[in-house]
Amino acid sequence: MKVLIVYDSLFGNTEKVANAIKEGIGKKDTKVIKVKDAGLEMLEGIDLLIVGSPVHGGKPSADMKKFLSSIPSGSLKGCKAAAFDTGIPKEGQGRFVKFILGVFGYAAKGIASTLKQKGAQILDAETFFVLDKEGPLKEGELDRAKTWAKELIE
Repeated sequence: MKVLIVYDSLFGNTEKVANAIKEGIGKKDTKVIKVKDAGLEMLEGIDLLIVGSPVHGGKPSADMKKFLSSIPSGSLKGCKAAAFDTGIPKEGQGRFVKFILGVFGYAAKGIASTLKQKGAQILDAETFFVLDKEGPLKEGELDRAKTWAKELIE
């Protein structure tokens, strides 16, 4: 199984999750690529595409949006895909932040929707939590990412 993980990361948290996902998949044919280094030619012949981004107002980062919009319509037909993001949890936040999260949500579902529009079969969309805007990741999230990855390939 050939797997490509494309991610963007501002403070290193999404990168850590992407690498944990690769570890959880445990296949030699798994590549982890920062979105700025990703090209459309990398999508050729992959069996599973996993895309991850930090959350920016409920959406993926600008670089991730640019990458996703560059994927030609229908070009992911026959490819499985999953999406993830990193963001703060609603629990423990003040009313304003809870309201914003309630209105805008997280980026993973939007990423998955875009991948589906490009022809991919969506397996899942997941959020991994950071404790503050810059992190660190909430305890146990890297282990959860590894488990999530194993479930994706089963």
